[in-house]
Amino acid sequence: MLRGSHLGVSMAKNWIAGATKNKGALHKNLGVPTGQKIPAGKLAAAAKRPGKVGKEARLAETLKGFKKR
Repeated sequence: MLRGSHLGVSMAKNWIAGATKNKGALHKNLGVPTGQKIPAGKLAAAAKRPGKVGKEARLAETLKGFKKR
């Protein structure tokens, strides 16, 4: 069962909006200027790190796979 599914479809549908609250935090932590793409190698290395930075990097890798139609 999805977390927050007891609140209805809107919570499950908009989970990305709640997960990406600190815009630019990953760029700042990795030393990449805002507006530039984070290199794949740097993102993969950050995804292996523990804590908040690693969590943000893993989410970024997941979201990178989503394609807008």
